[in-house]
Amino acid sequence: MSTFSRFAYSLAAISIVAVTIAGGVLKMPLPGLATNDSHLISATSFPDPAIDIEVNPAVKEQTIVLAGGCFWGVEAVFEHLKGVSDVTSGYMGGDEATANYPRVSTGTTAHAESVKITYDSTQISYEQLLKVFFVVAHNPTELDRQGPDTGTQYRSAIFGSDEQQRVAQVYIDQLNAAKVFDRPIVTEIASLSAFYPAEEHHQNFIDRNPNYPYVVVHDLPKLDRLREQFPNLYQ
Repeated sequence: MSTFSRFAYSLAAISIVAVTIAGGVLKMPLPGLATNDSHLISATSFPDPAIDIEVNPAVKEQTIVLAGGCFWGVEAVFEHLKGVSDVTSGYMGGDEATANYPRVSTGTTAHAESVKITYDSTQISYEQLLKVFFVVAHNPTELDRQGPDTGTQYRSAIFGSDEQQRVAQVYIDQLNAAKVFDRPIVTEIASLSAFYPAEEHHQNFIDRNPNYPYVVVHDLPKLDRLREQFPNLYQ
């Protein structure tokens, strides 16, 4: 779904009532709003990964690339985690020549809208990032879509090192075996390849556009959920 389509969808298909209360604005979805919350599970009951990556204090700065639908919301979730020093929205999985929003939005370039996360592994673990990814950032049971956005560019994916891939696969197998979700996890696990940063206007989109209708409906609730489910990690 293009940026224009996201705006049109938010206005036409998801009407918002703004009610001013005590100097603030309470944004309320109208009845009939289609939500995507069937996968929501409390973090306290959500299993931790069965295996960990050993932390090397001498090499504490690590990176991982995650894809979970529109990168606006995924970026915002991980920017609000203690120990995360940088999050960049971009494209991974395709070639440089087609790594731009108009081309990626066609769903024909093999890219996924992704976020590159740089973090201090002595402050936040890879396993904690994975848990936030599955509990808050997106719905890992949706194939080639996320909420209102459809296409392979919105697929769920983890791009990492061999060890990061191994830990992620064990975790997914663990979650599927425990039937944590009502459907199997469809997250793709792949090696890191070239990461192409998205256009500047897509970076920090939610901070710069907090009242954008799509953001209000689909992304701000993720931040509320992050604060509620992971209070010790939230910043």
